[in-house]
Amino acid sequence: MGQKTKRKNPDFILVFTSIILLAIGLIMVLSASSLFAFNETGNSYHLFYKQLKWAGLGLIIAFITMLIPYKYWKRVSGIGILVSVTLLLLVKYSDLAISIKGSTRWLNLAGISVQPSEIAKLSLVLFLAYIFNRYPVKKITDLFLPFSVMGIILLLVYKQPDLGTMIVIVLACGFMILMTELSTAYFVVAIPLLLIPGFYLVKNTEYQWNRILGWLYPWKYASTFGYQMVNAQIAFGTGGIFGIGIGRSSQNAYLPENYSDTIFAVIGEEFGLFGACFVLLCFVLLISRGYLISRQCPDRFGQLLGFGITSLLATQIAVNLCVVTGLLPVTGITLPLISYGGSSLVITMLEIGILLNISRYREN
Repeated sequence: MGQKTKRKNPDFILVFTSIILLAIGLIMVLSASSLFAFNETGNSYHLFYKQLKWAGLGLIIAFITMLIPYKYWKRVSGIGILVSVTLLLLVKYSDLAISIKGSTRWLNLAGISVQPSEIAKLSLVLFLAYIFNRYPVKKITDLFLPFSVMGIILLLVYKQPDLGTMIVIVLACGFMILMTELSTAYFVVAIPLLLIPGFYLVKNTEYQWNRILGWLYPWKYASTFGYQMVNAQIAFGTGGIFGIGIGRSSQNAYLPENYSDTIFAVIGEEFGLFGACFVLLCFVLLISRGYLISRQCPDRFGQLLGFGITSLLATQIAVNLCVVTGLLPVTGITLPLISYGGSSLVITMLEIGILLNISRYREN
């Protein structure tokens, strides 16, 4: 029997949770961005309308990818890497690049701002799923090709600079390597080997080391390096248990990237502990369904692909929430489905569409 006879309905819980988070994201983008949008354009709904368009496109893409058999992605895994490397090179070496606040992470393609690192993250997961399925990893030398490709992408992302995305890529790929037959002893050795050069890079990069200082001593550097962390803490404290009400955030005027990287702090202020916990619960449900779907897939490629995509989402969510709550130093990472940003939202919806397709072939 072919795959067509095995298809089931897509995972309802994943669909429902994704839509709930997307709706919350749209509401919060409107609430958090209205003041900034009015000051910049005279229209409080300017950024909300843009995000609404991206959300509509994302839903269409998620629906289409839900219908595409997940095994199709084997065919384009190599192409995805080539496209990603090309776009990342354009960010570094072309006039199409867009610089914002000292970072060059975007391209202006036909009037549309595109963030190639978002595409690169998914492309790398697709590539590793294909490689690990076709060429099982049993010894460390089997990782030469995956590590080479991963190293090129990480280097290009670092040059933007974008340390946050680097962390997400390393963690997600590390989780995928755990799915191979490689001995866990290698992971025990790899952790300090990665931390030592990582610390060296941070210590010798002034703005990154300042972020460490702002993380360790936020109130000491409240007007400089710790500004974002301090204002996020104030937002959470102001919200209390039940919040002060939607659209009433006082920290919107002070929180940097309040409709993007730090939007969870606005949720904590306007909806309080209950609202923040509800969002956390939705994310836990989303990730748990993703891992369950990957485990129930009948073949190894689908398991690797589902596991990799879910790990990608999980690490990005975890890094963003840890940054906003002060558990990690500041990094420019968006909160999937919630934060403002077209590239992030569309790629996230594409990832969810792939997971939904994998769920149609699950074995109960």
